[in-house]
Amino acid sequence: MSSSRSGIFITFEGSEGCGKSTQIARLAEKLRRENRDREVLTLREPGGTALGEQVRHVLQHADSSVDIVPEAELLLFAASRAQLVREVIQPALERGAIVLCDRFFDSTTAYQGAARALDAEHVKMINNFSIGGVVPDLTFLLDMEAAYGRERMKKRNVASAIVDRMEQEPEEFYEAVRQGYLELAKKNPKRIIVIDALQTIDEVTEQILKTLHRFTSSTLHLV
Repeated sequence: MSSSRSGIFITFEGSEGCGKSTQIARLAEKLRRENRDREVLTLREPGGTALGEQVRHVLQHADSSVDIVPEAELLLFAASRAQLVREVIQPALERGAIVLCDRFFDSTTAYQGAARALDAEHVKMINNFSIGGVVPDLTFLLDMEAAYGRERMKKRNVASAIVDRMEQEPEEFYEAVRQGYLELAKKNPKRIIVIDALQTIDEVTEQILKTLHRFTSSTLHLV
């Protein structure tokens, strides 16, 4: 953890359908219940600020006539992230909050870097510029094969009747995303913890809590 902040920054990554939102909600509830004197903040990317939510809408629900090229997509995600870091995340960490974020800069490396095949050095440079040195203390990568994730997406989309632009990509795209994430995990084994997302919801939660207990045993109360 960075010595310049007293908070804890935890991110959740994985391709669509992996269960990030469910696990973040579960963890946030437990942390709030057992650390009542500590602020617990849940965020999502893109989003989390007025600007970020507008960018999210453009990225997810742009009219079919709007052709967002990969380079523009990369910069839109970076713009939302830059605003979120400086407006919300950094101040929260400085005041000692626990920040849980659904996606962060690893998503850009996996989606725009690996799957969109943008230049890796350009993606890294833009990522570093957008986060301003604010790196997660711990990242949970909920991993599953692309085919399973797509099945979960289909069920969710039928229930919500909302079509997400990113979710319309072919299975090959999501397999490239998955491999991009796994490569990141190999390069950052201390920060990125890979969890099999095909386990039951309770089993995934148990693994997350066990990891957190080892990581934060002196700063968080987790039973």
